[in-house]
Amino acid sequence: MSTANLFRPFSLKSLNIKNRIVMAPMTRSFSPAGVPTADVAAYYSRRAAGEVGLILSEGTVIDRVSSSNDPNVPHFYGTKALAGWKEVIHSVHHAGGSMGPQIWHMGIMDNHHSGWLPPAPFEGPSDLNRPGFSNGVAMTQDDIDAAVKAYGKAAAEAKRLGFDCVEVHGAHGYLIDQFFWEGTNNRSDNYGGQTLAERTRFGVEVIKEVRRQVGEDFTIILRLSQWKPADYTFKLAKTPKEMESWLEPLVEAGVDIFHCSQRRFWEPEFEGSDLNFAGWAKKITGKATITVGSVGLSGEFLAAFKGESSEPSSLEELMRRMDRGDFDLVAVGRPLLADPNWVQKIRDERLSELKGFSREALMQLL
Repeated sequence: MSTANLFRPFSLKSLNIKNRIVMAPMTRSFSPAGVPTADVAAYYSRRAAGEVGLILSEGTVIDRVSSSNDPNVPHFYGTKALAGWKEVIHSVHHAGGSMGPQIWHMGIMDNHHSGWLPPAPFEGPSDLNRPGFSNGVAMTQDDIDAAVKAYGKAAAEAKRLGFDCVEVHGAHGYLIDQFFWEGTNNRSDNYGGQTLAERTRFGVEVIKEVRRQVGEDFTIILRLSQWKPADYTFKLAKTPKEMESWLEPLVEAGVDIFHCSQRRFWEPEFEGSDLNFAGWAKKITGKATITVGSVGLSGEFLAAFKGESSEPSSLEELMRRMDRGDFDLVAVGRPLLADPNWVQKIRDERLSELKGFSREALMQLL
């Protein structure tokens, strides 16, 4: 097995990276009151020094009162938080890396286990986090307009601070995804509808505003998932044609790269083809894609949060798919969370030095 294609440079607009390996966004909750600390900067700069091609930050929330359910998730607004992010990107660049923040609004959420609540109710397309579970309020048109502008402002701040790109979080049952999903979007206005294409409008408006704020030459990544936290087997797009109706308007709005979240990258998206989600997204849109999902480890990331450990696993199937051109970039989560030098070990074939993953790695910034 050769991993040579993982170590080719990649360039697209503002993004120029040394290899095809992306550090996947992983919530860490080490930013008290939403402000990333020096420890957070050091955590990311270690991955840059370890030669990760592109670092995508943990989800960092936009300027809406109830955009987060966790007081220690970082903000991407406000003087103190943005000063913290300036130190992060300075440290990453000094270590030779590239980075983009993932900007995020959680939408309707479960209450945090600590009991902390934002000062205003959670907001979403409806009051639902999932079918049958209400824990917030439906957004008004003014709320929607303000949220769209907040995404754009956060992206503009990312460019101003010197980040190399920006990723918009539109997956995993958070706000944009709640608009996509008929299980949480029961609106009767222009943001609802019976079809996935109709329910894509909010996401399209967000991307258009982000593009307006950052200009044509700044790289925009959009993270999407078919699965939902309430249903891991769920598919928003049941067929390639329905996926096309979902993705094409987002391309027209300004997406450069689709980050296609799966629990297991090797699982086919539709019957009759072994293409995964990223493979189909690239085939349909012609845009660059990032694949992700249990790369380099046994088990999958959701099980890790329940305490299940994982061991290193072969990259042979990943490389088979990459070598035939299914996707352009590969996002790696838990291996890089546990070991900042994972990329170098793969490149140098130091496979005996690869580490497994345990839940303890989640408890500290290694």
